[in-house]
Amino acid sequence: MNVTRRQFFRICAAGLGGSSIATMGFSPTAALAEVRTFKLARATETRNTCPYCSVSCGVLIYSTGDRSKNATGGIIHIEGDPDNPVNRGTLCPKGAGLRDMVQSANRLKWPEVREAGSSEWKRISWNDAIERIAKHMKADRDANFVAQNKDGVTVNRWPTTAFLASSAASNEAGYLTVKTLRALGITALDVISL
Repeated sequence: MNVTRRQFFRICAAGLGGSSIATMGFSPTAALAEVRTFKLARATETRNTCPYCSVSCGVLIYSTGDRSKNATGGIIHIEGDPDNPVNRGTLCPKGAGLRDMVQSANRLKWPEVREAGSSEWKRISWNDAIERIAKHMKADRDANFVAQNKDGVTVNRWPTTAFLASSAASNEAGYLTVKTLRALGITALDVISL
């Protein structure tokens, strides 16, 4: 079949016109009339902070489930928070891949302890972990607390324990952290910034 250039353009124009009419609603198929719902329409939105570095970018976490007693929910989407003044909705590549980190099979989700002389880690409850930390802190503070220096001046120091704080915390959380630790006598404070 020999098609001239002018006939080729007529065939293309007819095909384009026919497909345009079909996309404007003149198609008889019911599939085009179906309205798809937005995947986040029924999700629960939660605001949070990206845990990767000290920039403290705001994120929106969308999860399924209605928070009822036996319903299991799951995170389906994480994006930058456009209302956050730090990042205004943008995320770096690590923040954009935050969902992969949250749903990683290698992520530790419960406290574990390795007893002295053992080579195995065992899972413990959160209450047990907090109780163990408190007991170790109390024993160390009782054994190493310095009430007065060699000149008899009251110093109230606990020099054998240090604290590593998060630089992603807000000013209020940082203020309360420092006040609490100084009240305990801890002098070695540092802020982690990745």
